[in-house]
Amino acid sequence: MRRLVGFVLGMSIALVAGVLLLGQFSRGQAAAATARPTRVQFTATATSTPFQPVMSTPTYQPTVMPTATGSPTPLPPTPTSPLPTPTPPPAAMISEIRGRYQAFTLDCESRSAVDWAAYFGLTIDEIDFLNALPRSDNPEEGFVGDVNAPWGQIPPNPYGVHARPVARLLRAYGAKADAVYGMSWEALQSEIAAGHPVIVWVIGRVGRGTPVPYTAVDGRRTTVARFEHTVIVVGYDKTSVTVLDGASVYARSINDFLDSWEVLGNMAIVYRP
Repeated sequence: MRRLVGFVLGMSIALVAGVLLLGQFSRGQAAAATARPTRVQFTATATSTPFQPVMSTPTYQPTVMPTATGSPTPLPPTPTSPLPTPTPPPAAMISEIRGRYQAFTLDCESRSAVDWAAYFGLTIDEIDFLNALPRSDNPEEGFVGDVNAPWGQIPPNPYGVHARPVARLLRAYGAKADAVYGMSWEALQSEIAAGHPVIVWVIGRVGRGTPVPYTAVDGRRTTVARFEHTVIVVGYDKTSVTVLDGASVYARSINDFLDSWEVLGNMAIVYRP
């Protein structure tokens, strides 16, 4: 009997101990489950459109100008044709102008320039003017060649200079000069009638000549002619044109003058106030 009681008591103690151990094990499992990190699976999804940065486009805001009050001043009508040139008188002569003989074989342009400037009250030394001209193989850019060379050659041989560089230098000295190409006979007459002598490019002593096309080293093309020369037109009448050539004054028929002037394209220097 004593053995039975002891057996039953031992089994009860063992059962209680097992229950206690089981409870502690369950709490440990729960704590471990709480501490363990959860794994999250990400699935990459392919996109059909690549990423494009979005650029902000500024919005144009027009400036609102205040409206002027009052009646606007009407603009003059736009001419549809050139203004008519006043009809020149049948004859005109400028007698106050004086000239001198040129200092070198090929400095007729400088001589004409300083005589023309003197008429308008500006004194320029012929040698100083010649030395101030730019040098070039293109007469539209500067003086071509040796001023002491024989007359009658064409570039790139010694030749002279055309209207544009001469007019530019005259303006630098203070003269109101303007180079003109393709000037008409009527416009020339009007200048003389207004008391403005005109420097013109002719051939020889206002004789015949032949235009020659010329291409300079810089690739620019122009027209030159043998015996290129300058004179100053100082008068005209119904049949003739009077010119100042250095210190000489002489007349040529209108037809002869126009034929000679035309060779180099009716080139001239005129007074522009």
